[in-house]
Amino acid sequence: MTALYSYLEERCRALWQLLERGSSERGQGTVEYVGLILLVSMLMVGMVAAMKGFNGVQGMEIAEVIIGKIKQAVTAISFK
Repeated sequence: MTALYSYLEERCRALWQLLERGSSERGQGTVEYVGLILLVSMLMVGMVAAMKGFNGVQGMEIAEVIIGKIKQAVTAISFK
């Protein structure tokens, strides 16, 4: 689990550095929103991966609910 946390932390830092390169504040809210979504989705993926390691039924049920909610949220996104 420590390796996963280190990886996520490294990816978040890289994303943050990439986001800081833009000097214009135009669209800044969108960039922050997308970064937040990416962070939460990475945490959810880590949680699903950890729960699938358990042989219990409860772990699989939670993982399936999380995956279903993520799929539902992704399909609801529309770009204008």
